[in-house]
This record gives sequence, structure tokens and C-alpha cells, in this order.
Amino acid sequence: MKLCWIDVRGTGELAKAIMEESVHQRVDAVVSDDLDDLVQLPPTVKRVYLALGEALPEDLTGADLVVVDHARGITTRELAEHHPGVEFGVYVEIVDPATLEAACEAARTEAFSLLDFRDPTKIPLEIVLAAAARAEGSIITRAGDVEEAEIIFGVLEHGSDGVMMAPGSVGGATRLREAASAQVPDLGLVELEVTDVAHVGMGERACVDTCTYFGEDEGILVGSTSKGMVLCVSETHPLPYMPTRPFRVNAGAIHSYTLSKNGHTNYLSELRAGGSVMAVDTAGRTRMVTVGRVKIESRPLLSVNAVSPEGTVANLILQDDWHVRVLGPGDRVLNSTELKPGDTVLGYLPTEDRHVGYPIAEFCREQ
Repeated sequence: MKLCWIDVRGTGELAKAIMEESVHQRVDAVVSDDLDDLVQLPPTVKRVYLALGEALPEDLTGADLVVVDHARGITTRELAEHHPGVEFGVYVEIVDPATLEAACEAARTEAFSLLDFRDPTKIPLEIVLAAAARAEGSIITRAGDVEEAEIIFGVLEHGSDGVMMAPGSVGGATRLREAASAQVPDLGLVELEVTDVAHVGMGERACVDTCTYFGEDEGILVGSTSKGMVLCVSETHPLPYMPTRPFRVNAGAIHSYTLSKNGHTNYLSELRAGGSVMAVDTAGRTRMVTVGRVKIESRPLLSVNAVSPEGTVANLILQDDWHVRVLGPGDRVLNSTELKPGDTVLGYLPTEDRHVGYPIAEFCREQ
């Protein structure tokens, strides 16, 4: 999970409420330039004293971590020797090549480096992350809002270790925490035995085109019910009559469920350009990918039933055409029109029922 630092400097009368919310949301740190703010915080949150431009107090009671401006020229080792029991980190404001190099050095060598990029481009952050790829310290980047924080979390696919944000209102800490925890957990896929395959006539199916390339062992999970889904492979494998489209999954009929973040499901018909969908590979590794387009067209459809060893049935309705494929064990690619009883496909069996896409413990029967 990414680190969340809440900056209460300049929040005025809201500071107390924001600190209470931050503690309740279990953010990783609260940042202030006033030790009196920090001393009232419980030990469940890291208390960060940001000392910019002023002399460091002799008494740092209330601070777990003190972040000092690199421009002061004093090393964190010297500070730690003078203040045993307190951690130290470095703040760098990046405005030119010299301060960018200072940020790279801090990220490589310091336990904590707090970076403040004044230009809107994320290229300097990419440079710092690349320079510190093997470093053990934590890189915290200032974000103006939650939307920017989400971008920072994803830069160079790895992102900054954390974000410092000053909420404009109560609720900001909660939203930042949600953004930081929106990492997609891996899934436990299961082997399902095909029991029945039937032509079911015409209907609308959805091709999900994304803004990324899928791997050959990767696709999205699709199912007619929320408790049984089959792994539909992307169009990364060669076809004799058309070029490969490794950004696409010919997914299934429009009523079908697929997975999104935070355990949420969407109907394929609900996906829109700019939204997101969960990509899954045959080992159950997951990532969120951005939807670029959803193509819904009328096509002949095929219904496939498959059962788990425990007897849970999954149904998938997909286009009745041999170039539409699902994945089996060992990365085996199976054409939909060649599926037959006894074949094995990979699937996922959520245990929760769904209400407007969210998991919920209630009675729900799907058939």
C-alpha cells in the first residue's frame, strides 16, 4: 500500500478536524510546522515536523520524523547525532536541473525524501524514480489533490512510495487513503471443467479495447453471474485473417459481469472510455487497465457452462466464433467454438453476492 501523509500546515481552523480524520483513517503520517500540532497525536500515526527556512528547535518533543530543507547544507547524519531517537529526512523543491539532481541524490541516499515538483510535468519524477530504483528509502511526493495523487502513484508503473497532500476540506484524508489503498490484490484462480456448450442465437457482445498491451497469458474475467467467471484471453495470439489486437478482449455478452477495483463488478455494457477494468493473468496476478473503447455489436452467441471441483457452476456467454478464446491451465488458449465437455478452463469464484456491483452478504439467487 502507498504511504499517505496529510499536511495540516495552512489548514487553519480545520486542522484539528483534519487531524482527527487522519487518525481515524489510519494515514501513515501527519505533517506540520508546529510541534504543538504533533504532540497531541497518538503513536498510531507518524508525526512529521517539516522545518523549512527556520532554525531547528533544540527540543523536538512530539516529532517522530523531522524533514529539513536540503538547501540548509546540514546532513541528516549530523542532525541524528545531535538528536538521538529522532528520524530525519530531506525536503527538496525541484525547480531546475540542479535541484533535480539534489532530489535524485536524496532519493538514493536518504531514509525519507520529500519532493515538491513545481512544474506540472511528471518527467522529473520519472527521472528521480529511475535514479533511485534500487534505493531502500521512501520517496514522498507532494500532490495538490487526490487526482494528482493517483497519477503520482502510477508513474513509471511503480510510482512514488507515498504522497503528501494538504486537504482543502474534511474528507480529503479519507479520499487520499482510498486512492492509496486502491492497489489490486491478486486472485486465486481455479480450474473449471466444461460441462455444456450450446448455441443460443443472436445477441449483443462487447469487445473491450484498452489503452495498454495485454500479455499472451492475460485477459479479463467474465461471467453471467457474480459468483462464477471465466478468464477470456486478449487478442494477442495470431489469427489467419486479421492482425492481432493485443489491446483487446472479445469479452462476452453485454449482461456479463467483469471485475473492477475494490471488489466491485461492472456489466460489460457499463464500461466506458476512460474507465477501468481488471486485467488478470493465468497466475492470478492483477492490474487495473484503462478502457479506451467498448464495441458492442450483434453477433451469434455461445453459452458455456463449467463447474468447479466443489460443484460451483460458472456460465459464460460469448461470441460464437473460433477466434474468440478463453484460457486454460498452462496458458493454454482455447477457441470458443472448439470447447467441449471435459475441457478445462480457468476461472474465478467470488463468494459475495452483489448489489449495484458492490459485494454484500445477503440472500441472492442467480440462475
